[in-house]
Amino acid sequence: MSGDKTPPDIAKLSFEDALSQLEDIVRHLEDGEGKLDDAIKAYERGDLLKRHCEAKLQEAQARVDKIIRGPDGSIGVEPEDPD
Repeated sequence: MSGDKTPPDIAKLSFEDALSQLEDIVRHLEDGEGKLDDAIKAYERGDLLKRHCEAKLQEAQARVDKIIRGPDGSIGVEPEDPD
């Protein structure tokens, strides 16, 4: 693999689509059929998909963490910090 840069085709995937592809790869690898080189490439793509899913989950967690309850009990969103 070439560094930690996410390939564009993976970067544009939603969490659900990436997870679906990752599940397909896992099933294929568990079957144990196919050539070794294909299995290695599938494993590498699976690793990239896993990292993409983890990043999407971290983004979602950060958004959830910004949700706050006001003194009157109302629910709001904490404003983003301007960097």
